[in-house]
Amino acid sequence: MNQDRVLVQAVLARETGAFERLVREYQGLCWHIVYRMVRHPEDARELCQDTFLRVYRYLHQYRQESSLKSWIGQIAFTVALRHLERRRIPLVEPLNNENENDPIEEIGDGFDLEAACADDELHRHLHAAIETLPPLQRTVLTLYHLEEMTIPEIARITGMAEGTIKSHLFRSRRQLRGVLESRIGTTL
Repeated sequence: MNQDRVLVQAVLARETGAFERLVREYQGLCWHIVYRMVRHPEDARELCQDTFLRVYRYLHQYRQESSLKSWIGQIAFTVALRHLERRRIPLVEPLNNENENDPIEEIGDGFDLEAACADDELHRHLHAAIETLPPLQRTVLTLYHLEEMTIPEIARITGMAEGTIKSHLFRSRRQLRGVLESRIGTTL
């Protein structure tokens, strides 16, 4: 967190190259969040620029109550969410005969996403399967597995309850397993 404070102070003091360092440090996170939600490269680039404009404009309001990564992630998520809302794109698919009140205490369901990525062909199938997920599930899955964020960090970014995030992860994995099993013809 100390590095966050130093970087924020450098940007606020308008030190040469400080904001560029901040963008370089967090552009991957921003892209993962925004692109996974909107899935359109030109829109994603524009929304990432908008995200960093907002970061620059409101950095003086950053209170270091969470990591800078979480704070920037929250801005990126909000920018992408508003974009989807303006276009009336649903964030999640309706549940199919699932009991919404079933608590999902464990994230794990026996599906090892990292092991599924080990084989190149399976890796291609996995990424294609991820693209079939609704925007919110794609984003939560990306934050958890690619950005290696914790459930509490994802909750801070998205504003969702931890149980809801666990539920999205569980459903995403189950859906990915089904898609992959049908594409490669084996049980995972």
